Amino acid sequence: MTRTAYLAAEGFVDELAAELGAVERAHDRLLIAPGAPRPSAWAQNIWYDAQRIEIASIGDAARRLRAIQRNWAAYAPILHRRAMLIQERLPVVSAKPLAFPAPAPTAPLGSWTLLDPNTLLAAPHCSNPFPNGDVHFVEDRTGPPSRAYLKLWEALTVAGQYPAAGDTCLDLGSSPGGWSWALAGLGARVISVDKAPLAPEVARLPNVDYRGDSAFALDPAAIGPIDWLFSDVVCYPARLLALVERWLAAGLCRRFVCTIKFQGETDHAIAGKFAAIPGSQVRHLFHNKHELTWLKLT
Repeated sequence: MTRTAYLAAEGFVDELAAELGAVERAHDRLLIAPGAPRPSAWAQNIWYDAQRIEIASIGDAARRLRAIQRNWAAYAPILHRRAMLIQERLPVVSAKPLAFPAPAPTAPLGSWTLLDPNTLLAAPHCSNPFPNGDVHFVEDRTGPPSRAYLKLWEALTVAGQYPAAGDTCLDLGSSPGGWSWALAGLGARVISVDKAPLAPEVARLPNVDYRGDSAFALDPAAIGPIDWLFSDVVCYPARLLALVERWLAAGLCRRFVCTIKFQGETDHAIAGKFAAIPGSQVRHLFHNKHELTWLKLT
């Protein structure tokens, strides 16, 4: 039987369960369902063609996994010590933080877990190249005014696309300036828009043009053609969708990275409307909270 397993982001199992509907088994954050992969924004990692494997011992488990492929990441919500003894017999997968803008790992990485002492669930192919979808970076603890930049770094890393030197980027809802700081560091020209001010060290950057306006009052025609639109603005998702649709209708930008922030209940219907925009993907990043990231890069 074909099975797909979906690893929910920490704290968001209910959101993932609502997306998937009926599942065969919940293994802590890992929801296992029969059939081919289903669209899922709240899965931090999707395990494709997951197989149940009966094992006789720790050594037998490691041998069976190595026979399938080389690199594996363990998910161990139960039987942690036994799982780690198996993982220790497998080739080491680097857990070093990524130095942005280094590319994401390209080596195939499978995922596995112990369902019980004598049964593995293993998938040689997954949606996320990082172990269990946990994306860690070498952090800059002095330059940016907040840690929000990590969310942007992750979005660009998993997308495999970055603003180039000389690109014009519009950063909406930019205060205190974490995203503007990150984009300026790539050499882009940043139009940084927020009624609240930027941190002084970001405002002083030569390629950051701060404008004390509302993101929603901004006329696309007044800005003109841009290469990228970024938004981490705090607003209801429907209001963000209307803003995005206005920019799409203007035809002045084709690359978007926007945070969909939920106020109270998760609005799955509005997330579906974002996902339905041609060329889009909606995903919960490791650095997201009660929010999703919408990307349109074509």
